[in-house]
Amino acid sequence: MGRSLKSLVGLVALGATLLAAPAASASDDPDFIFDRSTVWHMLTPDAKLAVYAIDDPVVDGVACHFTLPEQGGVAGMFGVAEEVSDISLACRQIGPISFKEKFEQGSDMYRQRRSLFFKKMQIVRGCDVKRNVLVYLVYSDKLIEGSPKNSTSTVPIMPWGTAPAPKCADWLD
Repeated sequence: MGRSLKSLVGLVALGATLLAAPAASASDDPDFIFDRSTVWHMLTPDAKLAVYAIDDPVVDGVACHFTLPEQGGVAGMFGVAEEVSDISLACRQIGPISFKEKFEQGSDMYRQRRSLFFKKMQIVRGCDVKRNVLVYLVYSDKLIEGSPKNSTSTVPIMPWGTAPAPKCADWLD
């Protein structure tokens, strides 16, 4: 086998491995809520804004909703389009808050690959100790140059029913 053919075979094998590997995730997959078409395509899928919900896997009683663009067209149909970095985020207390385990400032709550090789979206969690507020940040990063696009949402930890509100500072690692 020639040298260039071996290189090509190696690249194809690497690509197949990366395509077969699941997207890295700190949590279960988010729940699809709905989407809205933004660009119509006649024979291929439309470009859309899609809304998803995800429960914090470490903090019971908190849910986040995020909206992200999903590319249409041929590249979107085959899953090879590089998705843009415009992602919005809103997190809320939906029940009594309880912590399952300790966490670090800026620890991953959820990750999703946004392109075949180079970009991923991350939702990370932190604690504003002074105000007893959970802080969630969503951003998209790129292997080469990063991305300044981000969105932040906060969840003040409030009492729910008769139970007192826990302190997020007590759960920081």
